Amino acid sequence: MIKKLCLWSALLITLVLSVQAFALTKEEKLAIALLKYPQADTNKDGTLTMQEAKTFRDKHRQQTKQKQRSPVTIPTHANVAYGDHPRNVLDLWLVPSDKPTPLLVNIHGGGFKGGDKRKISSKMIKMMNDEGISVASINYRFKEKETSRFEGETPLYPAILYDGARALQFLRYKAAKYNLDKTRFAATGGSAGGQMLMWLGFHPDLAQADHEDPVLRESSRLQALAPRGGQTTSHYPTLLKWFGVKSLNLSKKVGTIQASNEGRQPTEKALALMLDASPINHWTKDDPPIYLYYSGPNEQVDETTLFGTWVHHPLFGIKLKEAMYSQGVEAYLEYKDGPPVEKYKSRYDFIIKTLKILPTASLNSKKEFDSVFIAENAGNSSVVVAKPINWNTTGN
Repeated sequence: MIKKLCLWSALLITLVLSVQAFALTKEEKLAIALLKYPQADTNKDGTLTMQEAKTFRDKHRQQTKQKQRSPVTIPTHANVAYGDHPRNVLDLWLVPSDKPTPLLVNIHGGGFKGGDKRKISSKMIKMMNDEGISVASINYRFKEKETSRFEGETPLYPAILYDGARALQFLRYKAAKYNLDKTRFAATGGSAGGQMLMWLGFHPDLAQADHEDPVLRESSRLQALAPRGGQTTSHYPTLLKWFGVKSLNLSKKVGTIQASNEGRQPTEKALALMLDASPINHWTKDDPPIYLYYSGPNEQVDETTLFGTWVHHPLFGIKLKEAMYSQGVEAYLEYKDGPPVEKYKSRYDFIIKTLKILPTASLNSKKEFDSVFIAENAGNSSVVVAKPINWNTTGN
């Protein structure tokens, strides 16, 4: 009986306190919060304002997330040089196995002027390693921050993308050493890295059978592509037509407009390089399957839209999907508020399943190499190596 009375008393006290808590005014709640978190009073006036409380809360949440975020797993091989340039280095997270393992190559973003191979998800590494897939993350050379990679006497296109190609060729050349299955290479990466991997995935093989450098005799092809926020075109006139604008905002600051049509306009040579740098212009039916991911919604772009929004817009993926669909090939596209991808749970699920179903085979010719990568709904089980189609929509 006594125990029951104690229990009812405890419940009654809890109920009373709960009611009192709900009855507290905003000022009373702030006063209690100040007692508990005096450091939240940034101006030290003895009163906690709502803005100070919100700022402290947001900072505390961010710090908690950073503590919970695990550091990048230590690579099994770090800073392995794959070329002569100082930034031609890569990290490897290899899976112990009695047979060669598939490989996922991570290519960082940064507008071809920043970023680093160390910016890679530990969760992704663990997920892939648990599935028997080794992981590599590469660095590559940068352009000068205020210059175009398409301008100048010696533009850095295609040298930057050739770094990515050489990394793939190097990993194939060292496949025996690292126990890699050179017929099962996939790539992922964000923004500039996403564009690079699409270019590599769609571009004809860069292998040179008779080259004096044995690395360059290897294939540069990929078997599965999973870009994040990648640009499918670099061609300025095509961008204007796709977005339906006369100019694009190059500014990253809210309230600031830096109109693209007011600055120095690209030369004919630069425009030609932009076309060649556009992954969509290299796509053919025999290219590997792709899962495109964009974090933003398909919202209208105008002359005031910030650079960071339109440069990662899902329209880049939509245009590629349309081009592929017109040839009877499926592209998997995920973006905010967009239609769901029914076949795969995520881009990681796509990578894992695609790499696992690929047959292990020797690399003889591009046709043989790519024959297993035609999408299931291509409508023809035979391999048709199509000529590249110019998908730019400039109207020329």
